[in-house]
Amino acid sequence: MHILHIISSPRGNAAFSIQLGNALVDKILSANPGSTVQVYDLTNKSFPHMEEVYLQAINTPAEEHTPDQQAAVRHSDEAIAAIQAADTIVIGAPMYNFGISSTLKAWLDHIVRARVTFRYTEHGPEGLVQGKKVYLAASSGGIYSEGPMMSHDFVVPYLRAVLGTLGMTDLTVVRVEGTAIPGVQDTALEKALASIDVATTVEV
Repeated sequence: MHILHIISSPRGNAAFSIQLGNALVDKILSANPGSTVQVYDLTNKSFPHMEEVYLQAINTPAEEHTPDQQAAVRHSDEAIAAIQAADTIVIGAPMYNFGISSTLKAWLDHIVRARVTFRYTEHGPEGLVQGKKVYLAASSGGIYSEGPMMSHDFVVPYLRAVLGTLGMTDLTVVRVEGTAIPGVQDTALEKALASIDVATTVEV
């Protein structure tokens, strides 16, 4: 098995999403000895935000690309190749201002490509990235899985929709939440780590 671990928090080892993501990877490795791991730290391997030359490139046949277009689409090609090579994908997604980080959004903008990772059909979009198991390590200072703030969660529903559009519908969400709430924060990570046993019962 080949595991792709996507890191999007700039907080390093202090980040709850990274700690949870690492624990998920360790659990998967324990269940699948001999597996390999590729780490994509988006804070070090940043993807440029969309610009005109990139949009031109993804809408132009590869054989007609100019040198500038070839350079602009290189990041996208590499990111998609990493996804296609993976059997299991672990994505760390901390919540910032109710949404995902700009680095994670930039990465998504490079992997969502018509005719490459999905295609339009008369019945709607069809995902072309098949057979992947995805684990989402979501973290937040508040509690968004339930209660009055649930409608403010634009992390998990958004990622589920985007990844599902690409064909990655086998997604398990593990949350560490309430990390900024007194009386909850002290056990938030412990509770999340304990839930991994449940989250990884799906055969991968």
